[in-house]
Amino acid sequence: MFGRRVLAVDDAFVNPPDAVVARIVREGRRARSNSGHNPSRADCGAMASFGRFPVARTARSVRGACSTGRLASLTAVSDFLSPAGTAVHAPNGGRVVLARDLYFTGNTVVIDHGLGVFSLLAHLSVVNVHEGDAVARGETIGEVGATGRVTGPHLHWAVRINGARVDPLAVLATLGPPADSRP
Repeated sequence: MFGRRVLAVDDAFVNPPDAVVARIVREGRRARSNSGHNPSRADCGAMASFGRFPVARTARSVRGACSTGRLASLTAVSDFLSPAGTAVHAPNGGRVVLARDLYFTGNTVVIDHGLGVFSLLAHLSVVNVHEGDAVARGETIGEVGATGRVTGPHLHWAVRINGARVDPLAVLATLGPPADSRP
């Protein structure tokens, strides 16, 4: 059975105002259109060894936990509680397919690593890359922040493989570097 965590979140973070609903729908469509399967990437061989941790902090992975409170959802993300301004590094090489401010995730970068693997890094205070940029494993792509719908600074890292949400720490444990390969 998966774990459960209870979140006490103010209504202001749960129920967006009617004025932003159209924005949320547009951003959702855009994000989904950028996470399609792309097996033709020339540098896909790098996936044999996935990469590195995006920040030099201990991750708080929720590995499929059910978050309850006003809303209930299953999640497969890793949150890194980090001071604002902490450098965020690309967990692996790839191409930036999204680099913009989104309503829920704030300043967000999505990297296409090839072979249908995408990383989403969210709540950044600073974004140092642009859509279309090629990034190398370990390259600084931004800084930790508290943008979007959050209550404090942290890095939110999500990974999708062929559209399925997977735990980033499980990906690193399976394909990645030793556990202490932090930036």
